[in-house]
Amino acid sequence: MGVVYHANFIIWFEVGRVELLRQLGFRYRDMEREDDCHIAVADVRCRYRAPARYDDEIVIRTRLKNVRDSILHFAYEIVRAEDGTLLADGESMHVVVSGKFERTSLPEKYRAPLVLRDVEGKSYDEIAAILQTSEGTVKSRISRARNFLRDKMRNYV
Repeated sequence: MGVVYHANFIIWFEVGRVELLRQLGFRYRDMEREDDCHIAVADVRCRYRAPARYDDEIVIRTRLKNVRDSILHFAYEIVRAEDGTLLADGESMHVVVSGKFERTSLPEKYRAPLVLRDVEGKSYDEIAAILQTSEGTVKSRISRARNFLRDKMRNYV
């Protein structure tokens, strides 16, 4: 048939997710090793739009849809590089757990860049809807995230 096996799309979602974290300045491997912080898949969905064929070059678009203390929600699009055809889209929901699979909060050093990435260019009320919280809480979280990153950057200068 020359068509890529359907489960590969889920693997590509993971590749996109890991690369997004890398672009934010940290590696998933380090989250696990240094902070005993794991993001376990709780739900994943994939909607197939067009077949990917062998030797197709693909682009994985990954974005953060929602961030809460112990929940991360990602969205994905897989497109064919040659013509931009949408091959699949999907979402995954992750629970932050320890190595013992006990639910825990995402450490601030990871949450801060995720929150700032998630809210870029949005109003406080839009952000409140994404984070499922009040506008006052949003202002506080963004302020904490910016202060955390500012303080962190002082250590590197």
